[in-house]
Amino acid sequence: MIVFKKAAGIARFIAKKKESGSTIGFVPTMGALHPGHISLINISKKKDDITVSSLFVNPTQFNDKRDFEKYPSTIATDIDMLEKAGCDALFLPDVNEMYPDGTKNERQYDLGYLETILEGKFRPGHFQGVCQAVHRLLTIIYANRLYLGQKDYQQCLVLQKMISITHLKTEIVICPTLREKDGLALSSRNMRLNEAERKEAVKISETLSFIKKELKTGYLEDLKERARQYLTAEGFKVDYVEIANAATLEPIENNDGKTPLVALIAAFVNDVRLIDNMLLKE
Repeated sequence: MIVFKKAAGIARFIAKKKESGSTIGFVPTMGALHPGHISLINISKKKDDITVSSLFVNPTQFNDKRDFEKYPSTIATDIDMLEKAGCDALFLPDVNEMYPDGTKNERQYDLGYLETILEGKFRPGHFQGVCQAVHRLLTIIYANRLYLGQKDYQQCLVLQKMISITHLKTEIVICPTLREKDGLALSSRNMRLNEAERKEAVKISETLSFIKKELKTGYLEDLKERARQYLTAEGFKVDYVEIANAATLEPIENNDGKTPLVALIAAFVNDVRLIDNMLLKE
């Protein structure tokens, strides 16, 4: 695996590979890698000639500075995991390389209602920061395919919107969420959970399974409220429990039995905020 710290270097590498007819798969990460990230690398290696990853903790997507400061850093382990997985190249920039003109006057993207609901509501500015970083990465790494995990469901839709409005020629491939045997979605934030919190956290995925099992046609607010009350009673601070159109993420009040649906949850286990989702009807 070749490690690049400069945009110019990896851009030249990508250009040469594309000139020879190779397709490029790209897996952007913020590090603290786990098997979910590696599953994206594996999928890319099956579909593309060259697989590239990046490791960059993007400051512009953290609306809470403390969250940014607490984000786990495991660079040596991350590089080892990517190398063992057969990743061909890694882009490892610092903030100045990603934002040579600083971060204050970065482009703002017209994301519509997607940045006003769910994560957008509770983390204002978050998706603008995500788009700024990924747009910059895709102008350096001209990937044929961008591989994303379903766990960040809203982010996947936001990046689809960003690619559309910037006219980038990159296809987004959304890959299934990897879970522990007990159902907990793999997440870098899980590293911040102690043993007791880790056992508590699995109740989020259990609640999603409950919603899927209890889903019926008609009014949905009662089902969402039961899920909220359960998590609150179990000690979670709940930001949201929502059932939405799986294609648009618009909240659904009444299930017509035909519209594809997704259930989404964000909740705190003490001071660790976790998100998860589950397709209810594809």
